[in-house]
Amino acid sequence: MKSRRWGCDSPMGGCLSRIVGRKTKKIRKFREKLMNRWRLGVGLGLAAVTGCALAAGDLDDLLDVARPADSGGGLHGFAEFSAARAYNSPSHWSKLRARLNLESSGRLSETVKWKLSGRFDADAAPDIESDVYPSAVRRDQRSEATIREAYLDISAGKWDYRLGRQHVVWGEMVGLFFADVVSARDTREFFLPEFDQMRIPQWAARAEYFGDGWHGELLWIPVATVDNIGKPGGDFYPFAADGAQFEGEDRPDQRLGNMNWGARLSALLNGWDVSGFFYRSTDTAPTFYRTSLAPLTFEARHDRINQFGATFSKDMGDFVLKGEAVHTGGRQFNTTDLAAPNGLVASDTLDYVVGVDVPVGQRWRVNTQYYARRYLNHREGLVWDKSEEGATLLVNRQFGDDLEVEMLLVSSLNGGGYMLRPKVVWQMDANWRGTAGLDVFGGSEQGVFGRFDRSDRAYVEVRRAF
Repeated sequence: MKSRRWGCDSPMGGCLSRIVGRKTKKIRKFREKLMNRWRLGVGLGLAAVTGCALAAGDLDDLLDVARPADSGGGLHGFAEFSAARAYNSPSHWSKLRARLNLESSGRLSETVKWKLSGRFDADAAPDIESDVYPSAVRRDQRSEATIREAYLDISAGKWDYRLGRQHVVWGEMVGLFFADVVSARDTREFFLPEFDQMRIPQWAARAEYFGDGWHGELLWIPVATVDNIGKPGGDFYPFAADGAQFEGEDRPDQRLGNMNWGARLSALLNGWDVSGFFYRSTDTAPTFYRTSLAPLTFEARHDRINQFGATFSKDMGDFVLKGEAVHTGGRQFNTTDLAAPNGLVASDTLDYVVGVDVPVGQRWRVNTQYYARRYLNHREGLVWDKSEEGATLLVNRQFGDDLEVEMLLVSSLNGGGYMLRPKVVWQMDANWRGTAGLDVFGGSEQGVFGRFDRSDRAYVEVRRAF
């Protein structure tokens, strides 16, 4: 097992050597200052609204909105408060966040539908723990207002078109990302949030054709959205190098040369649900370029990559078998070779995962997976082994209709550590849900999971749907 000098993102989450932070021009700083003040105002208002709603127990009356979308139209969504405390020394609040998610949908005609959703966050933890978090982290995490989805659905016979900001999910496994290559992600909490909450939609045009037993999809993203990895000093910042300085992040320009495009074909063959895709994109996850040796300095940049992938699933009767594989070309990875340009070496990679989902009786569910990444052009000095392997185990037990207990274990088999996530979910009624759990990391400080050992935390969440 090689020594890992640099920590970086999960082996299955994209490029394995990432960072953010860059000096900007005065005008950009001024614009960011104005935006941060606006977000803070929105966030404080959100916190007050959400707190009153949770205390009153009737968000529908407070907002005077319609009932859920299945009745057609109206405003719906959820309000949530979540608190997390990192309990290793120094213990501190890592999250005290109020979140309001609003969405509405409707129909313009028999063939045209629309959807619009937004999310508003306010987090008090960064400012309360000002001795723990640097100013850049506090500005980044205290408040945020975003458009989640904003699109039109147009139906034309066997063709369907979706135009606007949307989620495009090409694969989904437990605990980690593999074939879900289109989605950008908010990784400021690693891979801990629910996937539908941490995914960042793309501004895209998508065309889908539905044939007899098969489905084709064409995708064009003129202006790509990339991952939000936060700022250095955050609990789950995805890059660390001893004594390093960070210039920032060089995000892709909004020009056609940086656009993303791809195609996907899926079919049902003898009970096997299979798909294959090609995707040409500006990588959502940044690569850490070394820009100076003295002092050691890095800059985050987004490379152009090509990806070929495939997925499959099959109901085997007693269990469901699933798998995904992705070949990626164009990525570069950090190396200990000081002579390497920018401190990087290029290597194609093959990521793959296979898993089984087993229901046991009426109350139990067990899921287990084996995953790996192979570096097809592995060289001496690369901070990862030629084959990085791991496994996951999820065990879920329901108690009646309103209580469930779950444990998820994700472990590297190469000495990269583990992530253990037990939780309890209480569905109080049709609208109220409470969750409590632990996020525990262990292993080598340079490992993909062990590097977050100091960020172990206990958390609670209360959500009110409306």
